[in-house]
Amino acid sequence: MAELELLTLNLAQMIKESTKHQDSTNPPLLIASVSGSASFVLGWFSCGITSAVACKLALEKYERVEMYYMEIDTAHPDNERFISDCEKWYGQKINRIRSRKYKDQFEVIEKTGYVNGTDGARCTKELKKNVRFDFEERLKPDLFNPDRPQYSNQVHGFEFKVDEIIRAIDYAIDFPYTNPVFPLIEEKLTKENCAQILIDAGIELPTMYKLGYNNNNCIGCVKGGKGYWNKIRIDFPEHFEKMAKAERKAGYSCIKGTFLDELNPNDGRTPKPIVPNCSVVCEDILPPDVNRSLAKRVFNGELSVYEAVQHYR
Repeated sequence: MAELELLTLNLAQMIKESTKHQDSTNPPLLIASVSGSASFVLGWFSCGITSAVACKLALEKYERVEMYYMEIDTAHPDNERFISDCEKWYGQKINRIRSRKYKDQFEVIEKTGYVNGTDGARCTKELKKNVRFDFEERLKPDLFNPDRPQYSNQVHGFEFKVDEIIRAIDYAIDFPYTNPVFPLIEEKLTKENCAQILIDAGIELPTMYKLGYNNNNCIGCVKGGKGYWNKIRIDFPEHFEKMAKAERKAGYSCIKGTFLDELNPNDGRTPKPIVPNCSVVCEDILPPDVNRSLAKRVFNGELSVYEAVQHYR
């Protein structure tokens, strides 16, 4: 027991020292499993172009990377083609996990009666966050299974933009146990850069991007604004009608103050609305304790995103 405590203390000191002196391209120290079993880097693949490139960069940098995709029934069918193309590009399989309770956002709304509100979207919690938490729980050290592989770091596809850097810092502060790494921020890659990388690799972009959507979310994202939903009305009328009925049944709307069946077809920004990126950390939380000026220093190359995180620890 004393040896284990000493090892834990030594690891903590190594992490502290490594992040204190690292340069702008180095992520946190990869932590070996205490049990001695082989650890792996966990890459979150969302079928978005940023996560796809982030996972590729992780594969090139780390010895063992395992990628996971959270399945939801309302994803565009073309995602299956994109997953297959990326698996060939990676040279390995993308694993799949999903909610044990809900198949999509419509079922979440139907069973919980909650659409969207001050606490965020219930479908985000049920289809993304809880799935991730459950999966992380299954990977925790187990006294009865000491050789169970454990992840050392998690890979996330936050791009090289100030608001995305803020989200990355926020995530690292909220979930320090995940030891997150941000390959796109390290390499200063934007979403547009990622699109070009995929095209250069011979991979066709997912259909949702080609239709003019900024992200490859579930079709019918409750976080979308008026322009987004009017575009969904045209491109996916069945999803629009289904959400309109779900809203009425729940008694709450996606868009504050406006039910979809009352939405003016000319309202909002079209044809390219901006929708929050529904990745594994699909949240739009920018708390006041995350300093925008610090994110700008990361953007300007004055310090790394990992050094920025240390300001809050």
